[in-house]
Amino acid sequence: MFKRFQKDILCIEKNSFITPWKLPQFVDELNNPYSHMWGLIEGEELIGYICFWMVVDEVHIMNIAIRADMRRKGMAKLLLSELIRFAKSRNMSKIWLEVRPSNKAALSLYKKMGFKKVAIRKKYYSDTNEDAIVMALDLK
Repeated sequence: MFKRFQKDILCIEKNSFITPWKLPQFVDELNNPYSHMWGLIEGEELIGYICFWMVVDEVHIMNIAIRADMRRKGMAKLLLSELIRFAKSRNMSKIWLEVRPSNKAALSLYKKMGFKKVAIRKKYYSDTNEDAIVMALDLK
């Protein structure tokens, strides 16, 4: 999937984040045995993607992004719902993520999906020194 949609992934990434991942970061994820990357494809077009790690019995969401013209249409919810289903089917116990406090849309979605705020990582994002809200979803 990655080679076919590489340009689309990088474009979505650039339009979604203050400090977007570059190609080498995605390649590193593809070579990481714990990492998984899924694309949401409609027809021949990439709508969005999610990158996550599965380690022992926990999932850590590394990155999730939806194409700008497809946001607020339930696409991120669809990806998260499928990840939750997949994680439960693999007997995972928890899903973790970090999110910027300024990312109100993501925070709203994660709360609706049942994620709870569990911690703050001070100055986690080096590009802006913004804190990260650590959220978790218990699956058991």
